[in-house]
Amino acid sequence: MEKISFTKMSGAGNDFIVLKNFPVTSLNPALIKKLCDRRNGIGADGVINISSAENSDFKMNYFNADGSTGTLCGNGARCALRYVYDEGIAKKNLLNFISGEDYYSGEILKSGQVRFNLHKPGKIKRNFIINLNNKDIKVSFADTGSPHAVIFADAVTGYLGKKISIDDFPVDSIGRDIRYNQAFAPGGANVNFVSLSGEKLYIRTYERGVENETLACGTGSVAAAVISFLEKFVKSPVQLVTRSGEELIVDFSFVNDEFLNVSLTGPAKITFTGEYKN
Repeated sequence: MEKISFTKMSGAGNDFIVLKNFPVTSLNPALIKKLCDRRNGIGADGVINISSAENSDFKMNYFNADGSTGTLCGNGARCALRYVYDEGIAKKNLLNFISGEDYYSGEILKSGQVRFNLHKPGKIKRNFIINLNNKDIKVSFADTGSPHAVIFADAVTGYLGKKISIDDFPVDSIGRDIRYNQAFAPGGANVNFVSLSGEKLYIRTYERGVENETLACGTGSVAAAVISFLEKFVKSPVQLVTRSGEELIVDFSFVNDEFLNVSLTGPAKITFTGEYKN
């Protein structure tokens, strides 16, 4: 029986199974599903494999809970940075790494928070209409390394037939329908529902690959922040309260109609370690 050593981590409630130097060829969809199963496995939103890389401090391979290869995962990246630092793989605060085919950087701050530096968002499209069950909903979109639909909670009042708070929002049911909407074909999109209260954004996210609501989403928070900024609801840095209750901060500069120096900062921690018998 194979024993798999793992570290369980949480990035603002977004949880991950972290492996080190696990053979990528053995990390197949069936195994990933077993590991992420919350009843019969370890339980997680995804799996991160940390390995060595040329011209970088480490490489991060990310896999969704359903076994599919993930696009960029913001909270996963922050957890990977924390793991590499805590495990002494790279003994410095400023780290460079590879995710997918792209190079990124991040930092362990003196406060203990972890900052992840993203590339500038693209494919931004604001305030277009999608049809859901013969009803129209106003949606915006941004690709922040992963594709994200951003919907302000008030925009679905007509669809629901009433106004409800973000806490009572039916994220799973509506998110699932929007995630597969033809407007986001062929790959679909993550779906973020956002509400402004004071100077903070409250966000809940339905994540593809998990096919459920997660307690936080890093790239989704970045998408919500930049769309909300363009709508003149917030200024940078943007504070976001996730479903877990923990906060993420999205910072950026906006120059000549471009988002630059985009970063995601928040908590990331090791929750436990163990062995999984496969």
